[in-house]
Order: sequence, then C-alpha cells, then structure tokens
Amino acid sequence: MPDSEPLGPLGAGDPTAPQWMPPEIDRTVATPARIYSYLLGGKEHFAVDRAAVEQAAEALPVRDFARVNRAFLTRAVRHLAEAALDQFLDIGVGLPAPGSTAETALSVRHDARIVGVDNDPIVLAHARAHGGEGATVVAGDVRRPGEILQNPEVRARLDFDRPVAVLIVAVMHFVPDEDDPYGAVRALMDAVAPGSVLVLSQVTSDLDPDGIHATAKAYARSSVRTAVRSREQIAAFFDGLEPIDPGPVMLSRWRPDEQVRDGDDRIGMYGGVAVKP
Repeated sequence: MPDSEPLGPLGAGDPTAPQWMPPEIDRTVATPARIYSYLLGGKEHFAVDRAAVEQAAEALPVRDFARVNRAFLTRAVRHLAEAALDQFLDIGVGLPAPGSTAETALSVRHDARIVGVDNDPIVLAHARAHGGEGATVVAGDVRRPGEILQNPEVRARLDFDRPVAVLIVAVMHFVPDEDDPYGAVRALMDAVAPGSVLVLSQVTSDLDPDGIHATAKAYARSSVRTAVRSREQIAAFFDGLEPIDPGPVMLSRWRPDEQVRDGDDRIGMYGGVAVKP
C-alpha cells in the first residue's frame, strides 16, 4: 500500500483491503507484528506502522535490530532441529517473513511440529486465509500462559510429554513488570517436559539508553507498552535452566555464522537458549 493511504479502520467495502482481511482490523494504531513485518521486508503493514519505524530509526538502527534478532532465531531453531528436537511453540510468531521458525525447522526436520501463538488479529486472519506456512497458528498472549497451555489446538499439535522448544523471541520487551513477565515464562517452562528448551531474546538499554528511550517513545504510538531490561534482568528469565553455550549474550555472539556482520555486536539485544533439566 502506498504511504499516502488514508488512515482509518478497514471497512468491508474498502477497495484497498485484501479479501482475507476482516473489517475489524484497525490501521490507525501500529502493532508489533506489522512493524516487524515492515522491518523484515514483509508486505503486511500500514502507513502508521511505517511511520513508527521511521521515527524510531532516527534514534536507533531498528532494521538492524530486526535483522540480527531474526538471524538469532534462525540459528537457534536450526541448532535445536539438528539436535533432534521436533516440537516448537513460537509465542509472538508474527507475520510470515524469511527465516521463520517453521521455515527453518521444517528445512531440517520434515516431521517438525510447530505451533505459533499471537495476539494480533492480522496475524490470525492471515493464518486463516493462507495457512501458517507449516505452523498451526492460534490466538494467545504470553501474559496469559495458562490460556496457551490449555488451548486444545496447542494440545492436539504438541505432545507435552516430550521436549518442546518454547520460543519467546523479541516479545518480552513488550511485557512490563506489572504483568509478571518472569512468572509467565516460569509457568510455560514448568508445563513442558524435562529436556525442553527456552529460546528468548529482548532489547536492552545497556549499550545506548538514550537511543532506546527515544525509540520507546516512538513505539508508544503502537498498541503496546515497552519494557527495556539489563543483561542481568534478561538472564533472570533463564533461572533454573541449563544454558546452552555460550549462554545469554549479545545476539550476534550466540553461535555466529557467516551472516553476522561487522558491527552486529553493537546491536542492543541479549538472548540465549537454555534446557530444562
């Protein structure tokens, strides 16, 4: 859609709306899923999402943040699939883009089972219209882990008596402390079998607090709040788990490959992969 598109809720008769998009989708408020789609070169975003990105980009290289985060996700999923893990619960799955959990896992294991969870109506509508590209996509919110764990589609697709990879990648910086982010992660990991794995990444203010603060103000136009944490606070999500080397680190330092670029170690996001004993 052109940048000059009029803002306002998409109506049923709006000729710019794809046929699969329900009329209740609101394009007056930016959302993380659509912002991330734009950052990764996807197609499902509106002018308000692009405006939020461009404002944020004045303070931080947000496109590099998205690229580095997606590369971390891809490396982590590939590592786990190659290690014979075949079940993935991707919370905050977002809109389709290269290097997704489903694309990566299925490229290694054709029998992989993937469930994507998201609270953005456009993600759910896209999945209903086009399929989940190898994943079952359900409605859910990391702040309400019980609803995810009790969802019959999740239970039908994943065997919780066997190890599951729980992916919470670039999500927790949208969960403020008052929503009990550590309790949510703990509830998810308590529910999965020993040998299950947590993959988590989050933005930090350790490297550039001023830039992060300015970016948070830009993202305040979106449908969520932001919560930036230190390395110690992010590492605490992995408490009680056994880290896979090298542990919680800057994303570009977690088992880097040829896709890592010079300067990626200055992108302020920590992440890691850890196993439930």
